[in-house]
Amino acid sequence: MMLLRLFWEFFKIGLFAVGGGMATIPFLYDLSDRTGWFTHTQLADMIAISESTPGPIGVNMATYVGYEMSGIPGSIFTTLGFVAPSIIIIIIVSLFLQKFRENRYVESAFYGLRPASSGLIASAALSVAIVALLAEDWSFAALPGCIRWPAVALAVFLFIVTNLKKTKKWHPIVFLGFSAVVGIVFGFAGA
Repeated sequence: MMLLRLFWEFFKIGLFAVGGGMATIPFLYDLSDRTGWFTHTQLADMIAISESTPGPIGVNMATYVGYEMSGIPGSIFTTLGFVAPSIIIIIIVSLFLQKFRENRYVESAFYGLRPASSGLIASAALSVAIVALLAEDWSFAALPGCIRWPAVALAVFLFIVTNLKKTKKWHPIVFLGFSAVVGIVFGFAGA
């Protein structure tokens, strides 16, 4: 029964994953709140792992959650659930490609989906920033005391370094590796 629920939950997420894997993150936060399968902190860890491994982030996250919940069968069911809507939609679109391409309503719908997916991605970025840069029990009243200053310093440093002319062309793995070493050396988990 758990495998079917995993499939169904990720089918729904995959159905609305317009804009790519980052657009799924708000849905994953909702899934976390509804099911308790993982915490927001664990979700931030999943995002970091999914971003640093090959493949689409949405598929990686679905696979990760499925594995955490039900092992290898869970990872298979969540991955299939996540990609099934895309496969179905692609098959339907390919059957009616000419009609879809020339239909002004479809074109208008896709035009309207652009800001929606931008908003979902911005929401995901804000959620990840809050988890990464603020203490778990943060509040606006005690905001200065809740800021994880070492993490903020690392984020600002990386933002500056990645935009320098000399380092702009470096591979992202260099910055991920550097950040991992800094996190281990300075013990950012407890910061």
